[in-house]
Amino acid sequence: MEFTTVLFYVFSAILILAAIRVITTSNPVHAALFLVLSFCSAAALWMLLKAEFLSIVLILVYVGAVMVLFLFVVMMVDIKLSKLREGFWGYLPLAATIGVVIVLEMAAVLFRGFWRAHTQVPEVSANIGTVSYTHLRAHETRGNL
Repeated sequence: MEFTTVLFYVFSAILILAAIRVITTSNPVHAALFLVLSFCSAAALWMLLKAEFLSIVLILVYVGAVMVLFLFVVMMVDIKLSKLREGFWGYLPLAATIGVVIVLEMAAVLFRGFWRAHTQVPEVSANIGTVSYTHLRAHETRGNL
């Protein structure tokens, strides 16, 4: 197993655990901080997929701006948590059913990818996702921009 595959599984596990803690924690500030952790883990996954621009945008826009505003609002507004949790158990069967369907769909997608034989990656796709000046200059000289 390659090191990038190990990193993918580590960041994916962190992302899943942080996302679960976002919806299960009782403190809204802790939920926001777990959401920041999940955004950072997702950004790391984007980096592993060689989508540097999307990774940086995720960090700058969501963590840097949106989450700061969200934390500001959560800390300034007094939220009554007991009133928000009144109907939780009534919606649990529907939520569990939808969660099981989502897990089964994701498992089908992942297992289909594992059952396929390894395919040859074209050489053209080696440069996809990199944001560098040399790639932009090469496209400008060919007239692709």
